[in-house]
Amino acid sequence: MPRNCTIYRRAQFAASHRYWLPELSEAENLARFGPSARFPGHGHNYVLHVGMQGEVDEYGMVLNLSEVKQVLHQRVIQDLNFTYLNQAWPEFAQTLPTTEFIAYAIWQRLADALPLTSVRLYEDPELWSDYRGEGMEAYLTVATHFSAAHRLALDHLSLEENSEIYGLCARPHGHGHNYGLEVTVKGSIHPRTGMIVDLAALQQVIDHWVVKPFDHTFLNKDIEYFARVVPTAENIALRIQQLLTLPVRELGVQLHRIRLQESPNNSSEVYGEFPLEELAATAVPAAQLA
Repeated sequence: MPRNCTIYRRAQFAASHRYWLPELSEAENLARFGPSARFPGHGHNYVLHVGMQGEVDEYGMVLNLSEVKQVLHQRVIQDLNFTYLNQAWPEFAQTLPTTEFIAYAIWQRLADALPLTSVRLYEDPELWSDYRGEGMEAYLTVATHFSAAHRLALDHLSLEENSEIYGLCARPHGHGHNYGLEVTVKGSIHPRTGMIVDLAALQQVIDHWVVKPFDHTFLNKDIEYFARVVPTAENIALRIQQLLTLPVRELGVQLHRIRLQESPNNSSEVYGEFPLEELAATAVPAAQLA
């Protein structure tokens, strides 16, 4: 019986890059790319995770990881480490070396040598991209956080009954968390900018619809929605999905995943967009959904 398994290999490289299109003026580049357009560029410690799949062999391996390490070094790391990415590979002369496009380009460099399932590239701990061999479609994740308090209880139940369901979380004065939030969007890589979305605009949307309204609040009392809905991690994630679906669409991409880390022990994930027919049924303009 075949025994399939997916394995991952980590690698890293340090490199600089600049977002600059010569067909645009300096003012246009600065307006479009912000500080990332400044000369001579800026750098990152990139972290690469390569996913590979296959059958487990008689030696208990999908692939010999020493050989995988050599492939990664020869085809990726030695070319990109301590380089100016815009000049490192020919493809970066045509398409800017964004996190999304670098992940795509790395896949192309490895595809004929390894049984790839995914390439994930971290630009920093709060920004990364995934490419999975789906044409020019890629995924971009922004990580952020907010602090809030909540109480888990149903109004029609007594404290004793709520405590039976929610335990200590039902205590009358609530408790708080430093919530970690990951928002993943998917879209097509632009052949010139290398981007699936304007990153600054995406971050502004997340801040406007979620972080600023939720941060330093008592969710049950300060957020009208949670006066009616118990603010469990699951319900908060679903509400964030609802709030972001249309604003993210307006940026030209689609919401793919919301991950909410409530504590080191508890997290919740929802995938895809909030059902559009349910958004329409509310008859509430997007600007009023918060």
